[in-house]
Amino acid sequence: MVISDFIQNYYIDPIIRGEGYNVVNTLTYAILVVIVTWFSFKVIEKLKIKIDRKFVTAFLPWVVFGTLIRLFEEAGVSNSYLLVTPMIWIESFSLVFVLFLASVFVEKKFKIPYYKTLSAVGLVLIIFPLVLILSRLTQLTGMIISLALLLPFGLIFYFVKWKLENKLVSMAHIFDATATFTAIQFYGFTELHVVPRLLIGAFSPVAFIIVKVLVVVGILLLIDRYSDDRKCNK
Repeated sequence: MVISDFIQNYYIDPIIRGEGYNVVNTLTYAILVVIVTWFSFKVIEKLKIKIDRKFVTAFLPWVVFGTLIRLFEEAGVSNSYLLVTPMIWIESFSLVFVLFLASVFVEKKFKIPYYKTLSAVGLVLIIFPLVLILSRLTQLTGMIISLALLLPFGLIFYFVKWKLENKLVSMAHIFDATATFTAIQFYGFTELHVVPRLLIGAFSPVAFIIVKVLVVVGILLLIDRYSDDRKCNK
């Protein structure tokens, strides 16, 4: 198999045909995520930006924005290959990264905090895709089920003493999990990612929620522990 055929079979065709992910492209994207994450943290460190509550809340509108754009295909707004995963996330990250750097420049030039600029632009841009999605929303039952499943986790986080940014990140991921569960369990959708697909096939869609909660919360706890250790060593 020549390189062009390899790229076509494992990277291009899954996007064009809507086949989802395979082991090869999943590993490739995972490696790229690690590299990009490392690079991003180095840039943030170089710019002397603190990863705190303001940092997290500044990026939350962009997570919602990317998710809404990702829903364009399912909602029938667009069937462009550029608006499906992983393309939409590559494009979203590129846009947000450029705007983040621009916001830092604005802060240095005009003394306007970067997080205010970044979050404000994100909140404004959310309006357009949100209106389009809501205008095509015909099935409210699925949304009610997803939110009902999310509610117990919200109550738990309300009473648990933890950083607000960690709670927000966790709730965003858990909502994704409950929405995925609802779509698969009640509406005949399929999971596109390799590991979740195997997990759901071996057990049930509810296993996806459980595992995602454990993984996300576990990673955030490790990040907190690592950050605290670094502070103590300085």
